Amino acid sequence: MAVRPEGTPCWADGMFPDLAAAKSFYGELFGWTFGESSEEFGNYTQASVDGGTVAALMPQEPGSERPPAWNLYFATSDARATAAKIRENGGTLIADSVEVGGFGTMVVAQDPSGIHFSAWQPASHQGFERTGTPGAYAWADLCTREVRKADAFFPSVFPFEVKRMESDQVDYHVWSIGGEPVAGRLRMTDNFPADAPPFINVYFAVAGVDAAVATVRRLGGQLLYGPHPSPFGRFAPVMDQQGAVFTLIDPADKEGETPTFS
Repeated sequence: MAVRPEGTPCWADGMFPDLAAAKSFYGELFGWTFGESSEEFGNYTQASVDGGTVAALMPQEPGSERPPAWNLYFATSDARATAAKIRENGGTLIADSVEVGGFGTMVVAQDPSGIHFSAWQPASHQGFERTGTPGAYAWADLCTREVRKADAFFPSVFPFEVKRMESDQVDYHVWSIGGEPVAGRLRMTDNFPADAPPFINVYFAVAGVDAAVATVRRLGGQLLYGPHPSPFGRFAPVMDQQGAVFTLIDPADKEGETPTFS
C-alpha cells in the first residue's frame, strides 16, 4: 500500500462502554466482521469489509469521563515532529509518540478548541484498506464552536490547503492536500445541543441511506436529522445505541450543484 500523504485521514476507531454491543450494532449495520480482540492492547478489535480493514472498536477505559465517540487519525511520517507541532500551536498531548507494538506510533491530542484527534506513523499497520465503499470510511468533519482556534491550529500542524464554502448559512472549510479534499471543518451552531462537546463527525458509506437509518433505529440508535440530499451524496447524522455520533452517506446518491469554495 502506498504511503499516505502527511495529514491524510488514515484510520478511525470508536470507544464504547460495551464492546460486545458495539460489535453487534456495527456488524449488523455495516456488515463488518471482526478480528480477534487483542488483550495486550486493551481488547482493541479491528473490523473488516470484504477482507479489508475499515475501522476498529475498543472498550472505554474505566473511569473515563469522555462519552462514547469516534476518533480520527491523521497520517504522519514523524510522530515526534507532529507532537512537537501540536505543543507549539497550543494543543494538548494526551499520549505523546507511543509505540504500539510493531504496528506504528500514535499521538493522541486535543486541539485548542477542544477536538480530540490522533496522528499515526505507520509501521505494519498502514490504516484503512477500504474507503468510500459501503461499510467503509468516506469523510470527516471536525465540528467546533471555536472555529478561529481550530482554523489557526490544524493547518499549522498538518499541510492543509484551506478553502471556505461561499455560503451565508453554513460556516464550512474544506482542507485539501495536494489539491485533494481530505476533511472539513464545520462551525457548530444552535442546531447542535448546547451541551454537545466539539467532536469529529466520521462519515461511513452505505448503499441506501434510508434503509441504513431504519437499521440504526431498529438497533436502538437515533436519527439526529435528515436524511438530506447533497452534491456529495445523500446523508444522515445518527447516534448509535451507546451515544456515539457518526454520519451515514451514500456517495452514489448525489443531488444538487456543487457549492463554490474560495
